[in-house]
Amino acid sequence: MKSPCGTHLITLFVPTAALLALASLPAQAQPSLTEIARCEALQELRDMTILNADIRANSADGASYCYVRGIISPAIHFHVQLPLQQNWNGRFLQWGDGGKDGDLDFAPQRLAEGYAVANSNLGHDSGVEPGASFAFNNRQAEIDFGYRAVHLTAAAGKRLVAAYYGRRQDYSYFEGCSQGGRQGLMSAQRFPDDFDGIVAGAPAFNYQGLNAAGTWNLQRMFRDGLAGNLAVDTDGDGSFDSLALMDVLHNQVLAQCDALDGIRDGLVSDPLACTFEPTADLAGLMCPSDTASDQCFTPAQLQTISDFYNGPRDDSGRQVYPGKMLGSEPQWAGYYIPWQGNDMAPGKLTGVAVDHMNYLFYEVDPGIAVPDLRDIDYEPDTDAVIPEFHWFHWDINDFHSGAGELMKSITDANDPDLHRFVRGGGKLILYHGLMDTLIVATDTIDYYQQVVDTTFAGSLAEAQAHARLYLAPGMGHCAGGPGLNNWDKLAPLVEWVENGHAPESIIATHETDGLVDNERPLCTYPQQAHYIGPAEGADEPANWVAANFECRIR
Repeated sequence: MKSPCGTHLITLFVPTAALLALASLPAQAQPSLTEIARCEALQELRDMTILNADIRANSADGASYCYVRGIISPAIHFHVQLPLQQNWNGRFLQWGDGGKDGDLDFAPQRLAEGYAVANSNLGHDSGVEPGASFAFNNRQAEIDFGYRAVHLTAAAGKRLVAAYYGRRQDYSYFEGCSQGGRQGLMSAQRFPDDFDGIVAGAPAFNYQGLNAAGTWNLQRMFRDGLAGNLAVDTDGDGSFDSLALMDVLHNQVLAQCDALDGIRDGLVSDPLACTFEPTADLAGLMCPSDTASDQCFTPAQLQTISDFYNGPRDDSGRQVYPGKMLGSEPQWAGYYIPWQGNDMAPGKLTGVAVDHMNYLFYEVDPGIAVPDLRDIDYEPDTDAVIPEFHWFHWDINDFHSGAGELMKSITDANDPDLHRFVRGGGKLILYHGLMDTLIVATDTIDYYQQVVDTTFAGSLAEAQAHARLYLAPGMGHCAGGPGLNNWDKLAPLVEWVENGHAPESIIATHETDGLVDNERPLCTYPQQAHYIGPAEGADEPANWVAANFECRIR
C-alpha cells in the first residue's frame, strides 16, 4: 500500500509470543520493529531451508542480534548469529569445532565485536550418536564430517549475510582450534575461495595418524596388566592412587631443558633443542626391583615413557605419528594415564573417543564399541548381526596397510600445496601449544615446513608473506597449561588481511588469579623468544615481560 505522499508503507505483524519474548530482553537489546521484520523475513527465503529466525540477546554484551537456524540436506544443522545492521563490522566469521563435534557452537565474544558468525553440527548430533558412532556404516556422515559441512555452512552463512544486510561481507574469516584447526586447513586446501584469512590452532590435520597414535598410546598404558602404567598403586590395593611419578619425570626434564631460553620459569620453550633421553637420564632413578614406587621407575614404566617420546611405529619401523614433546608430561595424565582419579578412564579413552577405530578408520567398519572401554580382557562378539570391535585389539600395522586409505582421503587435511589459497590472497596463521599432548606440535611444524617446500619452493621468506606459524611455550591443547596461553587469535589475522601488516610476533600472557605472571612474544617460526633482560633477575617473574625478550633463530 502507499501513503498519501506516494511512498510505500511496510505493514509489520509480530506474533504475540514473539512480542512477549522481546519484552524480556534487556533495554540495550531492544530492536526496532523494522529490525525484527528483517530478521523474521529470513524464514521466507525460497532457496534455503530455514527452521527459525528471531531476535535474541548476546550473552557476552546483552546486545540484540538476529539468530538464524537452518538445515542442509541430509543432516547438516547450522546456525548464524547476525549483529543488527548498526553493529555489524562487515565481516563474516566461521567458527570452528572441537572433538567429534555434533552440536552447534557459539562465539559470543566475536558476535559482540560485530562479526556475523556461523557454525554447524558437522552433520550429526552427539546427543544420540556420541563420539565417532555417527559414522557407523554411514559414508555420507563421514563426508559431511570430513569436509562438506564446513564448506556448505560457509556458503549458507554468506547467503544469509547478503539477504539480511542487503550486501555481501567485506571479508570472510575462519577461526578454529583442534578439529577447528583441521577444518581451517581443509578449507585452504579444498575450498581456497571460502575465506580470506584462516586461523588454525593445534590443527588435527593428520587426523587418522593422531587417532592411531592416541589408541596406540592407550595400549601402552593398559598392556601387560597395567605393568607400564605411569600411575602407581602405593598401598597394593589395586587403586593406582598416585601420579607423583609424573612430577619426578617432569622435574628431570625441566632440570635439563628449562633454561634453554635464558630463564627458569617451569617451561620448556625449545623442546626440539633439548637432549633429554629417558634411558640414560633416568638411569639413576630406576627402582631396585620391579616393585612400583612413586619415586622411581620400573623397566616397564621406562618403556612406556620411551614409547610416548618416540611415538608409534609399525613393525617395519615406519613412523605413524610423532612422539610427545619434552615438557608435555603434566598433560599426559588427563588424556592417557588410568588412575583412581579418573576411575581408570583417561580422557582419550572416553572424552575424545577411542571408538575412532570402530567407526572412522576403516572403509568397512569392523564393529561397534565394546560395553566397557576399560575392560581390556573383554572378548568382543565378532559374529553378532552387529559385531563388536575392541579398541585394545587394534593393530598399528593396519595404518600403512591400505585399510584406512579411503578415510584418510576424506578426513586428512595434510596436503601442503596451498597455491590456490595464496594465489587468491589468502593468509594463514597456524599456532600450537608446545605442551599439547593430544595433538603434538611437532606434526604442525613438519607440515609447515612441507608447505614452505611445496608451495613456496623452499623459500621461508615467501612462505611468511602468506602463512606463519607461532609456537606457545607451556600451552596445552588449544588453551590452558602453565605457560603462554592467552592472546587474541583473530585480531592479528584481520590486521594482516585488511592492512597488510603481518604479525612479526604476538604478545601472549599467562595469568594466575586474574594477574599476569608471565609475558613474552610468540615469534614467527622458526624464531624463538630469548630472554635479554637483567641477568641478575632472569628467574624473577617480575622480569618476564615482553620487552625483556627478543625473537631470534636458535
